[in-house]
Amino acid sequence: MFSKIMVPVDLAHQGKLTRSLDCAAELARHFDIPVIYAGVTGTAPGVSGHTPEEFTRHLAEFAASQGVRAKISAGHHAIISHDPRAELDARLLQAAEEIGADLIVMEAHVPNVLDHFLPSDGGTIAKLAKATVMVVRD
Repeated sequence: MFSKIMVPVDLAHQGKLTRSLDCAAELARHFDIPVIYAGVTGTAPGVSGHTPEEFTRHLAEFAASQGVRAKISAGHHAIISHDPRAELDARLLQAAEEIGADLIVMEAHVPNVLDHFLPSDGGTIAKLAKATVMVVRD
């Protein structure tokens, strides 16, 4: 049914991703398919890495640890952006196509009043992605 899962991750907030990580792992085991963890970073130093290379290394370590923990085939896809917040959704959509993901599993917050003014990333990805999108609420 599916051949590859992409899971967008924010390494600075790993603790808030448990539901989507567990869901993606369960689906990966069920369909015997790989999970690619995609992360977006800027060129400036950040919480998840001082350089894009350091961020990529941290993302690779995260993916490897998820693969071992969940007993799945796991990879990573680092996305470097000049303005990660502004380009996040577009870059994740592009990454899903580049890696050939036909399922995107991502964590999202319960909708609130702010969503009337600022669209949620999960909602935008679900609306625009060519792949199937599973939005997992925390």
